[in-house]
Amino acid sequence: MDSSPRRVPLPPPRSTCAKLKTRMKETFFPDDPFRRFNGKPPGTKWLLGAQFLFPILEWAPTYSFSLLKADLVSGLTIASLAIPQASERVHITYFMLFNVYSLLAEGFNAKQGISYAGLANLPPIIGLYSSFIPPLVYAVLGSSRDLAVGPVSIASLIMGSMLRQAVSPSSSPSLFLQLAFTSTFFAGLFQAALGILRLGFIIDYLSKATLVGFMGGAAIIVSLQQLKGLLGIVHFSQQMALVPVMSSVFHETREWSWQTVIMGICFLGLLLLARHISTRKPKLFWVSAGAPLASVIISTLLVFLFQAQKHGISVIGELKRGLNSPSWDKLLFHSFYLGTTVKIGLITGIVSLAEGVAVGRTFAALKGYKVDGNKEMMAIGIMNIVGSCTSCYITTGAFSRSAVNHNAGCKTAMSNIVMSMTVMVTLLFLMPLFIYTPNVVLAAIIITAVVGLIDITAAYHIWKMDKMDFLVCICAFLGVIFISVEEGLAIAVGLSILRILLQITRPKMVIQGNIPGTDIYRNLNHYKEATRVPGFLILAVEAPINFANATYVDERISRWIEEEKEKHITFQFVILDLSAVSAIDTSGISFFMELKKTAEKEGLKLAFINPVGEVMEKLQRANGLHNLFGPEYFYLTTGEAIISLSSLSKESRQGSKGTSGISNL
Repeated sequence: MDSSPRRVPLPPPRSTCAKLKTRMKETFFPDDPFRRFNGKPPGTKWLLGAQFLFPILEWAPTYSFSLLKADLVSGLTIASLAIPQASERVHITYFMLFNVYSLLAEGFNAKQGISYAGLANLPPIIGLYSSFIPPLVYAVLGSSRDLAVGPVSIASLIMGSMLRQAVSPSSSPSLFLQLAFTSTFFAGLFQAALGILRLGFIIDYLSKATLVGFMGGAAIIVSLQQLKGLLGIVHFSQQMALVPVMSSVFHETREWSWQTVIMGICFLGLLLLARHISTRKPKLFWVSAGAPLASVIISTLLVFLFQAQKHGISVIGELKRGLNSPSWDKLLFHSFYLGTTVKIGLITGIVSLAEGVAVGRTFAALKGYKVDGNKEMMAIGIMNIVGSCTSCYITTGAFSRSAVNHNAGCKTAMSNIVMSMTVMVTLLFLMPLFIYTPNVVLAAIIITAVVGLIDITAAYHIWKMDKMDFLVCICAFLGVIFISVEEGLAIAVGLSILRILLQITRPKMVIQGNIPGTDIYRNLNHYKEATRVPGFLILAVEAPINFANATYVDERISRWIEEEKEKHITFQFVILDLSAVSAIDTSGISFFMELKKTAEKEGLKLAFINPVGEVMEKLQRANGLHNLFGPEYFYLTTGEAIISLSSLSKESRQGSKGTSGISNL
């Protein structure tokens, strides 16, 4: 039996074009969406292509009355969240960070509104418009059966706070609205481009730690902003930071209204109780889902019967009746505001896209089907482009509506169409009913909804698992509270990217030893039973070697060699395990050249273990140019390298003894 060590073979030869094709495919088409077309006749390919672009064609031909009944119930249920918006906590362990609750917010002018539009400082009617057109578009283009579309708190909050830095919503309401529509257009354009160009991995830079801290901070700021409505304060800070908000609360105590405070506390308690019931018993999800609408109806009747608006209770007032009007003529591409709208569109587009895709995947996993992330990006992007031209601002898949939609038993995206039709009826016929709705109840609805954004359990788990991630989480939280929403998010994302850069530039490297009785070699610090192999320094690099870390890796190995010699540990061989080195570049090649020089200077021999195909191929190319490493440098396993090098060392010593004996004779 041949006892010679097995050598590491070169990978099969491939052309540069073939390699580039494989790399591009794995980067932009990892799901291989075109494999379904292989071997199909032309007619079938056209049908599959139409279904790929318009997922409604997959389920519409087989749609039945039983499916309609389920979708009708779920659609009417989520419509009750759109008119006023509320939230229901559903305990889902998968992607829990995206428990972003759709909510109702304060209005554009001195009075508060009835939708998320208030968080963006837009007229309240815009929030209802945004629950009419976008769901129709998503029902045609979206691939999720459970995703319920509409305005969401975080994107609304970011848009409102960033737009307010460019123009005042009170002094220039028309310009503010134009910039909101234009920002939505750019957000949709960016989202659709990500899907078309298959660049969805960009949204992964919003890590779980970033979003947990960001949402917790945003929830506190939004809740504090609602003290304006809860206390009946008229003159209130427009800034989204802790200090100015609390300053407004205590500097305007003379404006506090005891009638407003009493009504607010009562309805806030009712809403929190309903939310607690649904949290403890998920089957009773309809309690928290219906509580906001019930609160609006009851409070409106009380104000109407007792004429409470004449006794210090602020009400919404008359809202415009009718459907969305075209707004493509309001898109503003003036160079003075272009940078602002592009930046707002980019940030809100990424945040809303991350939420929408994550929520869709969450409920798809629960029901056992797949959601195409890139297709979702295109659907959400086109939805926002169309929305910006029809008096809507940015929308995405809302967690609260989707959770209620899921629990109500939805079967297809038809539930979005049912919700849209319900909102249409409201816009056409029911708007006068909101005239007497008190703003204090809407503030209570917001506070109840955003309570769920403060995920203390998730923050605690992050602290226990990863302290660096917890630092990112806390920075996002404190940045949002004390600086601003967008700057807090930017700080957290910056820290996350810095951490990635540190991991790249300072890769993990370990000294390995043998686990007695086995042919296994592991980290000496991790496996206490592992022992050093006499005469060998076994190292492992656990990252690609490139221009960003080649110098560090070289210096670290040189320092290990020096430290071992300072400890008077003798060794003749340095073994470098390359199993985890997935790639190298020209700087990596230079590192191997310098390592060989260092080893020769110290009188040591090198061996490399199991380099992967790309690494082996580039090392052999370098060998052809510089005559660096022959086949004897490469081994398949550490055990084989030790056996082979040990036998060569013995043969060398025996040969030197024989030569010495002959010279003595």
